[in-house]
Amino acid sequence: MTADRLPSVAPEVTATLVEDLSPRLRKRLDAMVTKLGARPTHRDGDTVTIEVDDETALRLHAPGGVVATADAITCGCLLAPACVHRAAAACAAPMADAVPEPADQPIPAAPERAPATASATATDPTTATDPAPAQDSASATDPAPLATPASATAPAPVTNTVPAQAPAPEVAGPAQRAAAEALWSAGAAVLEAGADGAGAVTQSVLLRAAHTARLRHLPRPAAAALSVVTLLRAARAGDPSYRTADLVTALAELLGTAHRVGTASGAELAAVCGSARRPYSPDGSLRLYGLFTEPVVTDSGHGGVRTWVAGSDGRLCTVGDVAPGGVGRALGVADRAVRLGDSALTHRELGRAGLAVSGATVSPDGRLGAGKGVKAVTARGAAWTEPPLAALWETPPAAQAARALRSVARYADPVGGGGDLLFLDVELLGAVRESGGTCLLALCRGGIPVRLAVADDDPALAHRDNLMLLAAAPGTRLRIIGRMVPALHPRLTLLACSHPTGEGTVDLGFDRLRRADLPDATAPVHVAPPESGASGAHSPLYLLERRVEQAVTAGRAALGMLGDVTAETLRIRRAGLPTAAGLLTTLCASAAQRERDLFGRLLPADTDGFAAHWLAGARYTAAVSESLCAAAWEPAGALETGT
Repeated sequence: MTADRLPSVAPEVTATLVEDLSPRLRKRLDAMVTKLGARPTHRDGDTVTIEVDDETALRLHAPGGVVATADAITCGCLLAPACVHRAAAACAAPMADAVPEPADQPIPAAPERAPATASATATDPTTATDPAPAQDSASATDPAPLATPASATAPAPVTNTVPAQAPAPEVAGPAQRAAAEALWSAGAAVLEAGADGAGAVTQSVLLRAAHTARLRHLPRPAAAALSVVTLLRAARAGDPSYRTADLVTALAELLGTAHRVGTASGAELAAVCGSARRPYSPDGSLRLYGLFTEPVVTDSGHGGVRTWVAGSDGRLCTVGDVAPGGVGRALGVADRAVRLGDSALTHRELGRAGLAVSGATVSPDGRLGAGKGVKAVTARGAAWTEPPLAALWETPPAAQAARALRSVARYADPVGGGGDLLFLDVELLGAVRESGGTCLLALCRGGIPVRLAVADDDPALAHRDNLMLLAAAPGTRLRIIGRMVPALHPRLTLLACSHPTGEGTVDLGFDRLRRADLPDATAPVHVAPPESGASGAHSPLYLLERRVEQAVTAGRAALGMLGDVTAETLRIRRAGLPTAAGLLTTLCASAAQRERDLFGRLLPADTDGFAAHWLAGARYTAAVSESLCAAAWEPAGALETGT
């Protein structure tokens, strides 16, 4: 039996069933989850049955595909309903998403107000370690701490401006702070045990905290908690798609947002709390110009398309259609009419045409609402070289990269849609071979070499074939649109480009180029050697990163057994990173620290203190990596001249 053969179970149901177990049965829970994973199942309508043994059957009743109550899981054993089987079945099943609230609804009233609290101190682990944008490689400078990753000196993008929202609450209320503290404690417990030791009981505590947080209007921390549980299950099940770095990011997001709930206020608090719904705001009449259409295929089996359009002011918006169906649905939906007003345009047609919309509604991330009051008619589009679209390519690449980094940063607060897109004029140089495959090397404005990677390697989509054909035409000049990929060198996933013949545009996920379209169709693919001089490529920052990941995998105790790390910290200091060296020292010291009482017995470990040190290390390494990425996008010679 695999998890995808079971219906989804609401997180609060799993938490309730585990909480109801006796201490003795809780010790048997992980073994029973493993046992049920090997048992056969069969479906009859809305009910899925698991054959526990020859005489016992478990039934999960899931109307609509979701087990919404604990009573919907029944067992035929003699100990039922107080048996371990019901809880094990809930833990073995995939988690259900939070029930979505309707779109196009008024924004909810602000949460309760509470007396002002003290602001974050300099020791705040979520803020004290975020460095300023790097001015040189990691081997030259150690970034200075700032209050937030997105500094006030960064240029404000015009492409992700959204209508003003309801006033933000001044501070979190007592119930919200209590829910955030429960999330912090549950996250610290996961870090204490590590993925290897964070079994179903530890996960259930996190699920309960996530459910409470959602009820207290903290959807962003709650979503982070659910992501942690999903990744823990993948790690313990040996899922080949699992990456430790993903669990580090999710756990740091959980701890960081939970901590900030008690210290943030105003707009910062609103960003930390997040939004469970898509609060579409009225935006009057809009004149929109199509840019391109991209396929959307998710790991959860959803598929569809997203069409990007720009307003007269350069603001980016999207019209999407995503639902269960995978890549097959994505290919089919591209030629269906967009669900917006009375327009008869398909998604692919809209990517090259225009719309005149009245009564428009727009979500904070740029999605266009399709409510009853929205009217839309087809209008003339604009070429990428014509106003207003041409203005998107006028911003220097370094400024675009800085904006995109604020959008894709691992712990960035949510921003408007399109912040991760870059609009570049490039000259193709050829293919470059990497450890993970081959990508396209191009030179953009300022002499910046950019690697253009495949957005989706699914053979049913045209991304890979198009990229290899473009690699056969070195010297070709194109206008491209790509999505930022944080790395130590400039890197994008290629989404759309101007046609090599100079007429029209190419949606690289759907349209297939031909050799006859290329200026020199007989040119062989040039494989250039990989770049070796990327900024920070030899930074010893990985010494801190691997200890951060080791703590997540094996827990605090394993990190505490490392012993002396003086050699590692000395190497980091020699590279000009004293802050990183200090964080590594305090992290390992915190992991090893155990106090004893007067009788020599070990006292409980300081899980909160260790979590704070770990969070500081995780946030610091992420911020330094992002600073190195920003430095790599500076024009050739800018770092040496100081411009």
